[in-house]
Amino acid sequence: QVQLVESGGALMQPGGSLRLSCAASGFTLTSYSIGWFRQAPGKEREVLSCINYNGRSTYYVDRFTISRNNAENTVYLEMSSLKPEDTAVYYCATNRKTSCLDYASPNRMKYWGEGTVVTVSS
Repeated sequence: QVQLVESGGALMQPGGSLRLSCAASGFTLTSYSIGWFRQAPGKEREVLSCINYNGRSTYYVDRFTISRNNAENTVYLEMSSLKPEDTAVYYCATNRKTSCLDYASPNRMKYWGEGTVVTVSS
C-alpha cells in the first residue's frame, strides 16, 4: 500500500529557507517518479518539482530544489528566498510511473500525502 507522509512545514519569515520531507512507503523511489505540489488558499493545486526513477529532476519554481535519499526512501524539497506568496499546503504525490511527464497535471497523480503547511509572513 502506497503511503506518503510530508513533514517540515513551518511559519517562516520572508527570505528564509526551509526543507520539507516526504517519506514514501509501498514503493521505492528508484522505481517510480515523485513530485512536490502546493495549494494556496483559493488557488488550484500546482506542481513545483518532480524527480524521476533514475534521479533526474524537473523544476517549475527555480527557488525550489528536489532531492531524495534512496536509503531512507524519502524525497525533499529545499525552498529558499521564501515569499509570502509561497504560503500554501505542500504535498508530495506520485503516479507510480517512471517519468515526470504527467506531473504538470496534478489530477493525473494517483497517490497523495496529507500535506504540510508552510506559512510565510513577517
